[in-house]
Amino acid sequence: MPTRRSTLIATLAALGALAFSPAQAEAKKDFKVAWSIYAGWMPWGYAADHGIVQKWADKYGLKIEVTQFNDYVESINQYTAGAYDAVTLTNMDGLSIPAAGGVDTTAVIVGDFSNGNDAVILKDKSDLADIKGMNVNLVEFSVSHYLLARALESVGMSERDVKVVNTADPDMVGAFQTPDVTAMVTWNPMVEEISALPDAHKVFDSSQIPGEIIDLMVGNTEVLKDNPDFGKALAGIWYDTVTTMASDTPEGAEARAAMGAASGTDQAGFERQLAATKLFVAPADALAFTTSPDLEKTMEHVRTFLFDKGLLGAGAASADAIGIALPGGKVMGDAANVKFRFDETWMKAAADGAL
Repeated sequence: MPTRRSTLIATLAALGALAFSPAQAEAKKDFKVAWSIYAGWMPWGYAADHGIVQKWADKYGLKIEVTQFNDYVESINQYTAGAYDAVTLTNMDGLSIPAAGGVDTTAVIVGDFSNGNDAVILKDKSDLADIKGMNVNLVEFSVSHYLLARALESVGMSERDVKVVNTADPDMVGAFQTPDVTAMVTWNPMVEEISALPDAHKVFDSSQIPGEIIDLMVGNTEVLKDNPDFGKALAGIWYDTVTTMASDTPEGAEARAAMGAASGTDQAGFERQLAATKLFVAPADALAFTTSPDLEKTMEHVRTFLFDKGLLGAGAASADAIGIALPGGKVMGDAANVKFRFDETWMKAAADGAL
């Protein structure tokens, strides 16, 4: 099943041919939101199917169309090209695709971070240091590639100490069972399947870099500026839905079962994925995370990785090429070219009961 971890190789090649034009920036009433399958984003589909999107759109006199994409990267492409006003994506992909493509993008909701969903797995070895000299199968330029870089760094190594083998995500489980594959980096549900094999050993996972692989709902900055009620409606939809989903009630169980079914598993499978996901159910928790100094440290790791891989655009002379605005007025990189923003406005409004 397509996931948020899809490879960026084809996308990055295609982006050069796109004529980037932001979604129409003006006061308007009709908005389009794109999302794709991942544990932390399933609330968007549930909200659309159960009247929660309609409820909050009506509150602000808006029309909000929520569309599921089976191809994560295509959803970002469509947003970047201006066909959608908002989209679900990771912090890494938000910087490397729309922001690097010139589309000023703002994180409206910091929804969760991977807390074990992504892992480095070795065959017949139980120590991360044993990875030295191995071929490592992963989806190149994805968050798996980033996780590998952080894992290697933790034991004093770099990518020069291994050889990356680009492998499509549907092939992961089968590939690990072949004699030639001895190291792999992937994500759930593949991590769960591979880890159950007798010769598999998980030696590093995203819980060891907490808060670095972040899942967001972002919007076009100019659209949000001209239509602040759109941001309020997105926040209202999100917190209304996740509050129900996380509750220990029959309604919560029904929501988790529905989201599990929609993502190709069942309630138990979905709950296992949620257990490896730090979901910010309370807006105050999302606000605290977003305003923490740790966010700057995370984005420093991310932008360095992206620059090293040539993913900040052909003209990027350094990791500073694209400005990243943080809460409190801090800007990382080029303040004259800010294209990616973490804005706590709507999470704070939710925390204050001001939606």
